Amino acid sequence: MKELRQKSFMAIREVFLVSCGSLITSSLCLPLHGVVSSRVMPFGDLQSFVQNLESHGLLKRVRTEVDPVLEAGEIAQRMVAEGGPALLFEHPRGATTPLLMNLFGTMERIRMALGRDPAEIGRELLQSVQRLNPPSLAAVWQGRGVFRRLLNMRPSTTSHAISQEVVEAPDLTRLPILQCWPGDSGRFITWGMVITHHPKTGRRNLGLYRLQMFDKGQTGMHWQSMKGGRGHYWEAEQNGSDLEVAVVIGADPILMMSSILPLPEDVDEIGFAGFLRGKSVPMVRAKTLNMMVPANAEIILEGTVPAGVRRLEGPFGDHFGHYSEASEFPVFNIRTVTRRRNAIYAATVVGKPPQEDKFLGIASGEMLGPLIQLIHPNVVDLSAYVGAGFHNLLVASIKERHPKEVLKTAMALLGTGQLSLTKVLVLVGVDRDPRDFRGVLRDIGERFDPEDHMWLLPFAPLDTLDFTSFKLHVGSKLVIDACAEVARPMSELSKEDFGRLDSRIEKWKLLDGGFLVFTVQKDPREVLRSVISSLPKVRFVVAVSSDVNLDDDENLQWGIFTRFDPARDMIFSEQIFVGARPVYRGVIGIDATWKSGYPQPLEMDESIVRLVDRRWQEYWR
Repeated sequence: MKELRQKSFMAIREVFLVSCGSLITSSLCLPLHGVVSSRVMPFGDLQSFVQNLESHGLLKRVRTEVDPVLEAGEIAQRMVAEGGPALLFEHPRGATTPLLMNLFGTMERIRMALGRDPAEIGRELLQSVQRLNPPSLAAVWQGRGVFRRLLNMRPSTTSHAISQEVVEAPDLTRLPILQCWPGDSGRFITWGMVITHHPKTGRRNLGLYRLQMFDKGQTGMHWQSMKGGRGHYWEAEQNGSDLEVAVVIGADPILMMSSILPLPEDVDEIGFAGFLRGKSVPMVRAKTLNMMVPANAEIILEGTVPAGVRRLEGPFGDHFGHYSEASEFPVFNIRTVTRRRNAIYAATVVGKPPQEDKFLGIASGEMLGPLIQLIHPNVVDLSAYVGAGFHNLLVASIKERHPKEVLKTAMALLGTGQLSLTKVLVLVGVDRDPRDFRGVLRDIGERFDPEDHMWLLPFAPLDTLDFTSFKLHVGSKLVIDACAEVARPMSELSKEDFGRLDSRIEKWKLLDGGFLVFTVQKDPREVLRSVISSLPKVRFVVAVSSDVNLDDDENLQWGIFTRFDPARDMIFSEQIFVGARPVYRGVIGIDATWKSGYPQPLEMDESIVRLVDRRWQEYWR
């Protein structure tokens, strides 16, 4: 009997671990402050959330006509920068459907959508799993609230759905589809939640991908590397089969947030949304597809992605703050459109940080970040930096319990889910908050030596959007071990040390940890070598382009980490081979300037800036 009870407990624990324990994120982990919403019941659909926001003064209606081409995006970006409200454009030019933007542009609205702090969810998930090890009746009882919510991971079904009140032939021109940036190759659906099923196992994936509108009934399908939808399409294409796809535009806010979570392929985002909601997501059978779709969605596009078909997609202004260049991607052929009668079209703008996705990234990290400890118990905390575009800079604080456990942990993190797309990984000790950028720089300056504490991987998977290696999907990675005891106390630097800097330097700033950053317009490698030879007391010398603000840490992170490939763009005071091992010593130089062959950074057309300036008061009448 005891053995049977033990097996039962282990089975319960296994179900929970499968459901929650592998939910690892590369998103930002930041502390949240402010008032937590007291709402308990989840919002049933997008429009009930919109009404709630408006009743609290957190949504503004724009009743004058606004163009979805550039103008709406410029307005929304200004609202994000100001911490302003969500926006509902009632009369987008050329469209019959209202346009909703900046929905998740503050942490207050994130908390209202979830009903509580994302960090609270993360703590509860971790504690619930830990209670079950070892299993006991007391642990099961203490975690009963979580178990009840686990039952909601199975979606409910209905035969009548508001998302199918209207069924019509596809005509994307009737929707207020955005062009976000002047150099975009057209209009893009930017909040399209894509549902696919694995052709063999039937497992479902919900992911957010951009879709370029080609005509009334066809879009691109920008499936990026390491994404679940891309994996499903690969499986289908191996058999020469088309893949059925449903694209959901607008849904209850928790489902929308779940679509961006970096869950493992075998964890159903729709099921996880039910867990977060505390109530199953209602689903209905699609009209033309062999799949279920959200019953309370605003708009659903049903169709297929044919095997073996590619079309040039892009450029598109993306969240690295540059255009992602045109490339061949699959196409999505729409069979039919279903929607509710008074549908709202949801959209977002991505670009140079910070944008709306900053707050979604924070929430993602708060909810899922603590679960990294289930797989890597010596990881205390981690943070991916918004300014760097998340994947370009990850800092993890760890406990080193065994010799070279730092290296083991680094390799493990770089092999975990979407953390595998990390470009620069910095490991710090338990006494350092990984969100403290200046503190992390100090640790690197004092606890890091490139000869023994740096690993450079010259060829590895990278984010599809990374352009610094000049090769799609691949590039190099840099791992910095700054966990050691203080090994190199900083040398004192005086004004005289900087009196003979290269005349080509425009501006410079000495950051914590002996990081010298400067702007330069020409010959950055020559200037780097000149500074390295004249300033042996500094630790790092970093060259950035003139469009980078040295006094804004977030902009500085963007200017550095989106514009250098470690293997291509780092130089050292001394670089030799000892046998087959490369050895690096001395001052490290990084050429993080914009380079010929890079896509252009994102800038709004001046005529649009002036237009929005002129109309600003008109929008709020």
